[in-house]
Amino acid sequence: MSILQLPHAAPRVVLFDWHATLVDTMDAMYYALDEVLPRLVELGLVERLVPPARSKTLEDARLVKYVREHARLHPKIKAERRISRTDIFEVLFGDDEEAKAIAHAEFDRSYARHFGLVKPMEADARRQLEALRALGIRLGVLSNRSRRYMAHEIYTVDGSGWQDLFDTMVCGDDVQRRKPHPDLILRALQNLGAAADEGTWYVGDSTTDVIAAKHAGVTAVFYNGAGWEARWLDKIFPGTERHPHRPDAVVPNLGALVALARRYVEAVAERAG
Repeated sequence: MSILQLPHAAPRVVLFDWHATLVDTMDAMYYALDEVLPRLVELGLVERLVPPARSKTLEDARLVKYVREHARLHPKIKAERRISRTDIFEVLFGDDEEAKAIAHAEFDRSYARHFGLVKPMEADARRQLEALRALGIRLGVLSNRSRRYMAHEIYTVDGSGWQDLFDTMVCGDDVQRRKPHPDLILRALQNLGAAADEGTWYVGDSTTDVIAAKHAGVTAVFYNGAGWEARWLDKIFPGTERHPHRPDAVVPNLGALVALARRYVEAVAERAG
């Protein structure tokens, strides 16, 4: 994965994934997963796990095998805390939308017992978001989570909340289909009266986010806050016929995102002047 890949258009709108892109709610997420995975048999989902031959990578196949045999995540995955529940459900159930819907609903019920504390992924996140707004860019935030959880988190993060930073917020229960479908992105753009084109940048930390951006027809920016090496990025974004979606840009932090956006906005202003 070359980090020299660049967007094709300046951003008029920047939409953000919430969890693991802007904020850290890992503890609550993994507590909820610890409750959901042992219930896969009861939920009728074990037989709907992805067969080994259908997994994207060998690592994905191993994850599915471990969950099938132990009804929990491998301790190494929990220790690294680099994968979201959405990506986990994508790995486990693939294209089985009904199975994923059941898993997400069960996750929401468990998450209600653990959510609450939320903190920024980066200490200066608010300042970076304000810098994007100062460039004349409209901002939105998206999450597969239910609105009742998102509303609490966005109003309490950083002690005073970030609700004033965003022009729209769209949650998993606002749309028919969650990511990797494009519904969240398209609903946010509808709310803003903006076009689904390369002038919208969608920033997220997962393969699911990149796929959703590509399905929506917007610019996909991968937030590599976890510090994945280029070799691993090449593996999770192989660019094959079965898995063609790759990000248009990769940024290691929000400061790099702001610098990239400023470069594009200033270039447009120079051409116009």
